[in-house]
Amino acid sequence: MQLSPYATPVPVPTDPPSGAPPPPDGGPEQGRRPGLEARMEAVKRHVDARLTVAAVAYEVNTAHIDTVPVDWSRITTAPATAPPIRIPCPYTTPVAGLLQRAFLRLREAGWCAGALVDEDGALCSQGAIRRESGGDRRLEAQAMEVLLEAIRRKFGPSVESVPTFNDAWADGREPTRMMEQASILADARGI
Repeated sequence: MQLSPYATPVPVPTDPPSGAPPPPDGGPEQGRRPGLEARMEAVKRHVDARLTVAAVAYEVNTAHIDTVPVDWSRITTAPATAPPIRIPCPYTTPVAGLLQRAFLRLREAGWCAGALVDEDGALCSQGAIRRESGGDRRLEAQAMEVLLEAIRRKFGPSVESVPTFNDAWADGREPTRMMEQASILADARGI
């Protein structure tokens, strides 16, 4: 690499010649970098100084703004929460709509195995269908048939029932995915 004739040479530190007295404040630690604690302490001091300057700047910049303090004794209730937004079902047929709503219910309420509903309110596949069917057992049975068919299409005819399929999983990803696939299948059939 060539240096420009206008470049200023940078001095390179060299070790002191042997026999030269050590620098007055250096001692034997002179050539070593400070340890991690010393560097962290230096960074902490630097950050504290910057935060102090920022706090003063904030006070100066906002001193002209007149604000009224909040009277917390007058606030008696928490703000009202908005009801959850229900996404309209894209399917117009009853079984496909039920399976789509059950799919969304599993995503919202959570999935469980071994019970229709667990103590936290999570649902199994059949529990989600039952909850969304509104007590219509015929519609629930049709949805369970379509769901079982969708499961058997992917996992083979050895799957006995929806509850055994549901309880065979450690998490709800596959049962929830199969619920969505069943809604697509029901919509394709027009049921």
